Amino acid sequence: MAANQRIAAGAVVAAACASSLAGCAGDTDVSGQGAHGPLGAPAPGSVVRLIGDGSTAYTGAQPHLARPERLEPGQKPPQFVVFSWDGAGEDSQKLFSHFRKVAKANNATMTYFLSGVYLLPKDRRELYRPPQHEPGSSEIGFNDEKGITDTVKQLRLAWLEGNEIGTHFNGHFCGENGGAGQWSVEEWKSEIAQAKEFVKTWKTNTGLRDAAPLPFDYDKELVGARTPCLEGQKNFMKAARDLGFRYDTSGVNNQVWPRKKYGLWDLSMQLVPFPGHTYEQLTMDYNFMVNQSGTLTQGDPDKFGYWGDQMRDGLLKGFYRAYDGNRAPLVIGNHFESWNGGTYMRAVDEVVEQVCNKPDVRCVSFRQLADWLDAQDPQTLAKLRGLGVGEAPQQGWASFLSGHPAPAPRGVPGAPRP
Repeated sequence: MAANQRIAAGAVVAAACASSLAGCAGDTDVSGQGAHGPLGAPAPGSVVRLIGDGSTAYTGAQPHLARPERLEPGQKPPQFVVFSWDGAGEDSQKLFSHFRKVAKANNATMTYFLSGVYLLPKDRRELYRPPQHEPGSSEIGFNDEKGITDTVKQLRLAWLEGNEIGTHFNGHFCGENGGAGQWSVEEWKSEIAQAKEFVKTWKTNTGLRDAAPLPFDYDKELVGARTPCLEGQKNFMKAARDLGFRYDTSGVNNQVWPRKKYGLWDLSMQLVPFPGHTYEQLTMDYNFMVNQSGTLTQGDPDKFGYWGDQMRDGLLKGFYRAYDGNRAPLVIGNHFESWNGGTYMRAVDEVVEQVCNKPDVRCVSFRQLADWLDAQDPQTLAKLRGLGVGEAPQQGWASFLSGHPAPAPRGVPGAPRP
């Protein structure tokens, strides 16, 4: 069906969706200002163009996003912090809605990596054809109508508040028996296509045709991901590059300024100090848990408080090492979980509250970070990458970045307006 035919066929539904979307936007801050400067205006509720079966829609530019600016000569870089969530979905724990509120209260936006099967009902599971596995297989199951409805609501609100919706793909297959690390470039392209398709057809697959759409075009919205168990990064990045992705966050880095790999920004999670240990720890709840209670997701209750403090303090040590040092972006990844009594969720709450309101700190999504990096002079980024972990310029920032960067090419974020 042609685009104009789809619009005509869905005109009545579009009107209802416009009303619904306007209501959703009312749950956001529409002041047009944020901690980091002017924000984009909210998309008017009347700008709704349904896509496909109406599961998604074009509603205008995403609201509440600051325009990235190129650093001035001698200007100290902001401290970026990215909080991200693997397999984002809303269930009985209501952690998606919780962290939306935490972000709003602390001038932050975040990245939510949606698992596509969270929008696929169990009775339609055969639609999923995972690489190297039987159709309808999934290590994380599928969803029911309530779970899909609740997740779609949170995705809708999150995007309207300026957050990013990425992907954690579908069935979360790991290990040697057909796990993501064994997939070819073409198999990755199939997995990516299916992750998009489940988002773009959730109404058809659930029968919830009168529900409001997701307010974005997922083909354009989806620009980055994290692979299951951090496996298969190389072939995924090759596939993603061909499909127009802009970044990946599936590796392990030190706290240094990022560079591109296979044409994508490598915005992987990082190693930070692990209080009480001589080795460093990856900035993810799962890794803290494994190094505290092993494979037990509910270990010794007497240690829950200590383990949460250990994660919080490790992330804060990593933050201050960058904030007072090389200003490398800090990348943090988590899951919506209740491991060890929910102590890691409490730790993330406290880190967000302590860092996102500090001067020069920008708690942003990966997409916003990629926008900022693209807006910078390549020579400036090369100088920043020359700084080691925690290393501040000896001569001070004003002297270190006092050169005269080339003007930004027209058409990239941060370029002079025509």
